Amino acid sequence: MVTTPVTSITFEEYLTYDDGNGFHYELVDGKLELMNPPTIEHFLIVDFLDTALKAEIKRCNSNWLTFRESGVRTGRNKSRLTDLCVVTVEQARELLNASAVFESPPLLIVEVVSPESVKRDYRYKRSEYAALEVPEYWIVDPLETKISVLLLEDGFYEETVFTANQQIGSRIFSEFNIAVEEVLNAGYLG
Repeated sequence: MVTTPVTSITFEEYLTYDDGNGFHYELVDGKLELMNPPTIEHFLIVDFLDTALKAEIKRCNSNWLTFRESGVRTGRNKSRLTDLCVVTVEQARELLNASAVFESPPLLIVEVVSPESVKRDYRYKRSEYAALEVPEYWIVDPLETKISVLLLEDGFYEETVFTANQQIGSRIFSEFNIAVEEVLNAGYLG
């Protein structure tokens, strides 16, 4: 994680910030933090989950949408980029012609851990998403071969860890049947 030379930026400035280099940034306490490009494994896992969740949304006829790499405002001058999030159509409609940074909590956020994001995904985003009252947060960890499902209870996350052939338990997607190994195996080619 490298911080850019910009010394301070507001959330409103962040929404329209473009330094022309094509990089993605998160806004953390008024400072831009450069996000490293994801690995192919990361992209494959996110693509697999995006496809699976879209199919489940369609099967349940839910009025929800999935988005990759959308922003979520988590503080006054703080915004995180999610790997994948599930929002209502109404939430998406509010941002139809604006930057895709949700200020209301998504129904579900999924983050895929990479070596440089361990502390960010497990600690910082966990506390920020809980403070925003995101009802469900999944941490998909190919490094530790597990998926942590965090459910919001009285302002704090209750964590359940799933491994191997265990089915992921979700409150938002209560009938979703997918095993951890299916998700993690999606990150391999061949």
